Amino acid sequence: MTGTTMPAGGPPAMEPLDEAVDHIRGPSASPLIVEYGDYECPYSRQAFRQIQRVEDELAGGVRFAFRHFPLTGIHPHALAAAAAAEAAARQGRFWDMHGLLFHRQKALDDADLRRYAADLGLDMAVFDGDRAGDAVLARVRRDVDSGIASGEVQGTPTLFIDGMVYRDGYDAATLLEALAR
Repeated sequence: MTGTTMPAGGPPAMEPLDEAVDHIRGPSASPLIVEYGDYECPYSRQAFRQIQRVEDELAGGVRFAFRHFPLTGIHPHALAAAAAAEAAARQGRFWDMHGLLFHRQKALDDADLRRYAADLGLDMAVFDGDRAGDAVLARVRRDVDSGIASGEVQGTPTLFIDGMVYRDGYDAATLLEALAR
């Protein structure tokens, strides 16, 4: 597991990353951005684009992890999209599905999710079984529970930098400034 920064006088604000479970990219020694996001949330999509810009700008100088926080009360396709991403992860294609879901955010019904899986060359029978299965739903629930337990995740996107909640703007320039501190 990767540690997080400890705030004075208390536990970490965010559950530490679990290398075996969390979806992480980038070098382990780099500053870390963790996003709690929702594939149907337009603000999460904006954060997705800005974080991609930061990753491009820093070219290997930032680490990024994504955790699911589907806001099912306002986004009817968010949970299904998260399950599709996790089902793709079980076939080694999380980041590919992650990108597709944000790029095609307005098309997240069942037929769309199946088409994206087919486009990625996933085994469709396995994909369908996994996304409806208990293991995938438990994986999504794990992320939601960790966000709630932090006491900081109340909407999406919620970002943490090096384990501490980040409440400033999530445009690339502001994120780059925060990472430089």
